[in-house]
Amino acid sequence: MEKEKICSRVVEKLIKNGADDATVSLYNQETSQLKFSNSRINALKTWESSDIGVFASFKKKIVFTNIKEFSERAVDDVIKKIVKFMDFASPKEDYYGIAEGPFRYRKIQDSYDPKIVGLGDKAVDIVQSAINKADSSGAKRCAGVFSFSKSSVFLTTSNNVSANDKATKAYFSIRSFADKNASGQQAGFSRMLKYIKPENMAEESAKIAKMALKPAEGKPGNFNIVFDELPFSNFIENLGEAMSAFSVDAGMSCLKGMIGKDVAAKALTINDNGMLSNGYNSQMFDAEGVPSRNTCVIKDGKLKTYLHNTSTARKFNVKTTANAGILYPEATNLVVGKGDFSKQELFEQAKNGLYITNTWYTRFQNYQTGDFSTIPKDGIFRIENGQISRPVKDIRISENLIGMMKRVSALGKQRKRIIGWGDVERPVVAPPAMIEGVRVTRPR
Repeated sequence: MEKEKICSRVVEKLIKNGADDATVSLYNQETSQLKFSNSRINALKTWESSDIGVFASFKKKIVFTNIKEFSERAVDDVIKKIVKFMDFASPKEDYYGIAEGPFRYRKIQDSYDPKIVGLGDKAVDIVQSAINKADSSGAKRCAGVFSFSKSSVFLTTSNNVSANDKATKAYFSIRSFADKNASGQQAGFSRMLKYIKPENMAEESAKIAKMALKPAEGKPGNFNIVFDELPFSNFIENLGEAMSAFSVDAGMSCLKGMIGKDVAAKALTINDNGMLSNGYNSQMFDAEGVPSRNTCVIKDGKLKTYLHNTSTARKFNVKTTANAGILYPEATNLVVGKGDFSKQELFEQAKNGLYITNTWYTRFQNYQTGDFSTIPKDGIFRIENGQISRPVKDIRISENLIGMMKRVSALGKQRKRIIGWGDVERPVVAPPAMIEGVRVTRPR
């Protein structure tokens, strides 16, 4: 059976067996990945994957599963297991259904690039050029990854939705080392090959690494801190998790009960844009088939809405924001409004403080209050009289997410598109930011 016909068959059989709602999505992807370390390319790996995701509800009892084998027998087997599972499942009383189609969709600009599809062995030259740039810029060694992919998605539902889209993506990350204690990292993404600049990232990471040589012990206290795009994006991504109506409902969000209230400084406006040109997670429709849209979540520091799918929207008595996730709403591309300052002007705003280029191990002690800690890594620098003066090491940030967002006093003019494993797993478009009075402690 053709894969799209299999999807339609699954929906038909689920409804015939008593399902009230059903969505079936077919996702195909081919990914290539080059890894490099010690300034040498180690491995080139390519793999393909196909997956059919199945969601269904039976009198508020819901199930989500996957089909890996594309055959009529496999479909029948999965349907039988789902129906049997319903005998033991408990209803989710606050489930209120999926969207009713049909819908019309708009194409997204800069979302599919034949040059990425046909990249092949040319990717080796791209990576080698980046390695050479890092080395010539002062790095003793560098490591990282370049991955690129093409994918397609087909969605059909029991509520008159049939839609498809395709995508290409490229991601590059590099960490340069001037010695074992001095490093710098840069990372970025693009849907179009022409917009991703591995050599620029390599040069910048090497520059940070050279500046980070011979760091002194950092001191605890409250500091004005200029956060580069990468660590600031980490904070924005965590704020995006709190925006989901699911997180709010589950008591895992510091934004609960904050609609219409100030949750950040007036300098901060954040949109979730599923239609973003060249957006990493841009797609013409969400997981229910609702046309993607651009939603202003925080405007001039004030929380305007949570992110919803159809079910949570009905529960909250609002309209969906086209952020399904069937099981829960989730952000697509979080876009921070740009500011008015160059990076040097941000240093001047900080006067005497710190400049942080990266963080890791961001952990929340309390999701409801937003209390968290994170460890700065790679280049960390003192700012003295508005100028970068010397590198430091061994500090921790112990803060409150909302409290810190309310102390954003200045944003940069230039924004970067950030995504990275372990640091910023959901795409963010953000400028650097200056945040006042950030609490710095010693790592334990």
